[in-house]
Formats: sequence, structure tokens, C-alpha cells
Amino acid sequence: MPPPESPRTVSSVSVAGGKDRSAFVPFARWARNFWPAPLGIDGRERLRFIVGAVIGVLLTAWLSRWWAGPAASGPWMVASLGASAVLVFGMPSSPLAQPWPVLGGSTLSALVGAVCSALVPDPALAGALAVGSAIALMVPLRCLHPPGGAMALYVVLTAGDGWHLAAFPILFNVVVLLAAGMLYNSLTGRQYPHPQRMGRPAAAAQGAFTASDVDVALAHYNQVLDVSRADLEGLLHLAGRAAFQRTLGEVRCADIMSSPPLAVGPGASLKDAWALMRSAQIKALPVVDGQQLVVGIVTVADFMRLANLDVHEGLGQRLRALVMGRSGQPAAVHEIMSHPVQVAHIGQHAMDLVPLFSHGGHHHIPIVDNESRLCGVITQTDLVRTLAVVVQGRDEEAPKPGSARPRRTHHATAEAP
Repeated sequence: MPPPESPRTVSSVSVAGGKDRSAFVPFARWARNFWPAPLGIDGRERLRFIVGAVIGVLLTAWLSRWWAGPAASGPWMVASLGASAVLVFGMPSSPLAQPWPVLGGSTLSALVGAVCSALVPDPALAGALAVGSAIALMVPLRCLHPPGGAMALYVVLTAGDGWHLAAFPILFNVVVLLAAGMLYNSLTGRQYPHPQRMGRPAAAAQGAFTASDVDVALAHYNQVLDVSRADLEGLLHLAGRAAFQRTLGEVRCADIMSSPPLAVGPGASLKDAWALMRSAQIKALPVVDGQQLVVGIVTVADFMRLANLDVHEGLGQRLRALVMGRSGQPAAVHEIMSHPVQVAHIGQHAMDLVPLFSHGGHHHIPIVDNESRLCGVITQTDLVRTLAVVVQGRDEEAPKPGSARPRRTHHATAEAP
């Protein structure tokens, strides 16, 4: 009976197996790079792409064959036109698929191929030089088109009249394909030619990226992108909006409002309202009727306005006279309250209040429920606090939808005596 295997031997085998697996992981990650991510298009766009390529190539073939005539001895269509059709119909917004790159890149590359074929007797060397020279010409002329390299190589390998091939079939094929692409893309809702530059840039908010920031990033990347700079900037803006929507877009008024709120009735005395505001250290009180419907709002600014804030001498005495109801001054809240008042619904997105606070001149927004009854108040401080949490990245402190976080809890409601 053989002796049992020692733990040391088992451990050694396990370690060896672990090393083999760990050595395989980098290779597996590298191999996954050969399998690209799926295209982000739906079935309708895929069908539009396929039908467009079929129509474009078929129309080009028919017209080119007709133009060449039955007695034509040379080719009447080039195979690399299929690659151009993929770009024109499948990627009409790509910088590589615009009319000038397709036309200039194909035709100029064919001419470069004709020159290299005439000057270099070795086809292998001439073909390599033709492709390199075509790229060197297309980049500064802003007509980079991948099938252009194939056009240069095609002219060299055919060993025919390169100048004639550049005119027909290459130039003729490209012109027909572009005409079909413009018509088809337009009819199917794709702008072609596609704008490659942004309009006049708007002033960016603090913290948002600008067009110059995009230029800096592209200069640092230093590679050819198959997307226009305008589209890239637009996509970045969309991504920023999506991130904003993800972090704040689902925060509702119920999540950040102060609840239950302090409120007063329209018949409450100014003395009671002022005392309530001072004791609670707040600057506004919603005014509600017997059914808790918001009928107005009274703020510190209302008291200051009636106390003639423009004249500083004796301000304290005038304010005291106002709240004590002397000297013929208003005595009840309904006499100085602001109405009608801007309110928001408890289920409304909190970000909908930003324009009200930033441009509407509001500082306190009463929040009402489905029955239009007062259920909370949101101040500028509440909203700024929520924004600050997100900007500082403290996601664990950010309010979550459906979990209200009251800032202050008040239970009293002052009514008229």
C-alpha cells in the first residue's frame, strides 16, 4: 500500500496550478481585445444601413456599366467602393465618410498610385510607396479615407493606365455613390454631409468643460478618431447631463424638504408670526387656511418693507411698533403676506426648483401634497446642501429617492386667536 501523499506535496501542486492560472490571466485579457464590443445601434438602424449600402452599390454598378458600354475592355467598378459604401451609409457622421474625404481621398490616392507605378518598376515597392504617399497626402488635405489606400494599391497592381483609371472607373464610381448617399441619408433622417464643427460656443458654467478643454484632451490623445470633434463634444455634454440626471435627477422634493413645516393662519397677529419666526430662526412662514391650503407666505422682507427699511434711524422702534400693532400699522398676517405664492408638488424633481431659486427671486418654496395641502418647505439652503453633497462626491450622504431627510422638524402651527 503506497504511503499517503504528504500535505507539502499537495500544497506544492496547488501552488503550481495557481501559478499556471495566474500566468494565463494576462493572456486571456489580451485575447479578449480581439473580440470588439457590440455596435450601439438598434435593428431599425441596422436595416437602414444595409438597405442603403445595397442601393448605393447597385446604382453605382448599373450606371458605371452603362457608361462603360458593352465593348468596354477595362474594369467599370472598383472593389474598394464597397468599403466606401460602408462608411457613407453606415457611418454618415464620421469624418472619414464625408464627401470631400471620399472624393478627394479616393481620386488623389489613385493619382498617387499612377505616379508610383510609373516611377518605381518593382510592383511590391511601388505599392507600398503608393499607400504611404497617399496617406501623407490625405492627412494635410483633410481627405483621409481608408479605401483611398486601396485605390492607390489597386492602380499599381493593375499595371494599366493609372491616369485613365483615376477618371474612370474610380472618380465616376465615387461621384455616383456620393450622390446616392446624400439622397438616401437625407430621406432616412441622417444629415449628410454631417457638420464637423460646433457652432459658436456658449459660456460654460463654472466646473463644466469648454471647447478648449476638448481641444486639450484631443491633443493629449494624439490619435485619429473616427468621430467628428463636434460630435465628440456633443456626446460629452450628453454624458454630463446623464451623470447629472443619475445623481440628482431622481431626487424629489420629498427627499430634501423640511417637514413638518411651521405655518400661520391668515388671521394670525404679526406679533405671533414674528415671535414664531424668531424662535424657530427662520425667515419665512407659509400662510395656510383651515384646510392647510397655501394662501400666501410672509417673510422677514415683508416686515422690513413695512418698517421703512430705507430710513435706518429708529428702525428697531418702527419694527417694534409694527409687530405690536400700534400707530395704525397692519395687525394681521394677511395684510402683509405675499400672494399668490409659488408652490411645488411633493413628487416633483428637486432640480425643477433651480430656475425658481436662481432666476425667479424665490428663497422659500412651500411643498404641497396631492390634495394641495402644505406638507413641507424647501429653502435655497436645502437645495445648495444637496448640490454640495453631489459635487464633493459624498455619495453616501446624498439623499436617496423615497427616503426623506428633514432638515428641521417643526410641529407648531400658529393660528389667529
